[in-house]
Amino acid sequence: MLKKLGFISVICGALLGCYYSSTDYPPVPQGDVVDGQYYENSAFASAQPRLKMPSSIVVCRSKQCAPAKLSMSKEYIYNTLLHMFDSNARQKALVCAADSNTHACTEQYVSIPVTIGVTPGFVYIDDVKISDVSINEQNTMAMNLMLNWGVTDNGQTPVCRPSKTVLFAKNVNNVIMEDNGYDCKMTTIGTSTIRTMFAIDYIDVDFGYIGGFYSIGVSGPAYGGGNGYMMLRLPKDISLDPQDFNPSNHAQEKMASDAQKSALQQAANGMAPNVDAVIKYNHPAAQYEKKKAEQAQQASDLGGHYKGVQVFPVSKK
Repeated sequence: MLKKLGFISVICGALLGCYYSSTDYPPVPQGDVVDGQYYENSAFASAQPRLKMPSSIVVCRSKQCAPAKLSMSKEYIYNTLLHMFDSNARQKALVCAADSNTHACTEQYVSIPVTIGVTPGFVYIDDVKISDVSINEQNTMAMNLMLNWGVTDNGQTPVCRPSKTVLFAKNVNNVIMEDNGYDCKMTTIGTSTIRTMFAIDYIDVDFGYIGGFYSIGVSGPAYGGGNGYMMLRLPKDISLDPQDFNPSNHAQEKMASDAQKSALQQAANGMAPNVDAVIKYNHPAAQYEKKKAEQAQQASDLGGHYKGVQVFPVSKK
C-alpha cells in the first residue's frame, strides 16, 4: 500500500513540475522579495514593484521649506493636501519623472516597461485629471480622489477607466495615495489593470508641486511595472494665508467694495454719493489699525524662524 502511494506521489510531482515549467511566471509566494522587487500578487499576475517609503515629508510655503515633523501635525498635512486637490478639482495636473533630492523633473513623463501581448514596450503617463475630490466617511484622515491618468502605450492611447484613489495620512511622515487598480484596453482581447501607489514626501504650496516615490504595476494581457520618483504640478496656485480664510476679513472687504461701488454709481447717476459709507472704510484710523495688525503678524512670523529655516507655529495650523 505504501509503495503504491509513493508511486502516485512521484507521478503527481512530475506532472506538476511539467506544468510549472511550461508557464512564463513561476509561482512566487505572496509578500516575497525576488530580485529586489516586492511581489504582492499570485504567480500569474504582474508583480507590484517595491514602493520606497520616505523618512520625512518636506513642506514649502512662503518660500521657506522645513521638515513637517518639526512643527506640523498629520492633520495639517492632510488639510493642506485636501485644499490643494479641492482647489484643482476638474483640472489636469502634469506628471514628470524627477530627482528625489532636487525635486527637478528629469523627464516630461513617467515610463514603465511592460510587455503588451508578446511585444515589449513602455507605458507613459504625462498628466492626470483630478475629476473629483471628497472626504472619506470611514476615515477622518483620508480623502477620495477620482483620477484620470493620461496613459499611452507604444504611441497608442488606450481607453482607461477612472482610478478610484484614496489618499490617507497615517502620521506626519507617512502619507500614501493608492488605488486598487483601473482597467485599460491595451490589447484587442481583454483588459489590463494598472495599479498605482504614491508615497508623498514633498509638498510645495507656493507653486503647487507634490512629489513622492511611486510604484506602478500592470497585470493582464499587458504586464510589467516600474518604480521611481515623480512630481505632480497642480495648475492652480493656492494661498494658505490665514487672512484669506477669515470670514470677517472677507466681509469687511466686501462691504468696503460695495460702498465704493455704490458711491461711484451714485456719482455716475448725478446723485450725491453716500460719503459716510466711503469714509467709514477709508478713514485713517482704519488704515492705522490695519497697519498695526500687519506689524503684529510680521513680529509673530519672525518668532517662527529657527537657524534660517521657518518653523510654523502651532497657532497657524
